[in-house]
Amino acid sequence: MKFIEKLKEYENQYVFMKWATGGEYGKLISVGEDFIEFNIIDIETMSYRETMLIFAPLILEVSIGGADIARIVAEVSSQINIHES
Repeated sequence: MKFIEKLKEYENQYVFMKWATGGEYGKLISVGEDFIEFNIIDIETMSYRETMLIFAPLILEVSIGGADIARIVAEVSSQINIHES
């Protein structure tokens, strides 16, 4: 299985991604044949800082689980507004 095919399974999930020039926590928005759309999250404010298009061959590592990812999911989930009817 190719790396890109595997990443497609994790679209719309929070991950830590390391590429040739940096690494950040964020949400994997979409995975294409050449580029990956990635929303970077500011860890302190839990808001989206920027959206990057990363050339797929430059990606070195993607972490899909762990304590830091669980903390980000919990923080983002706590900010969701629930409207009662």
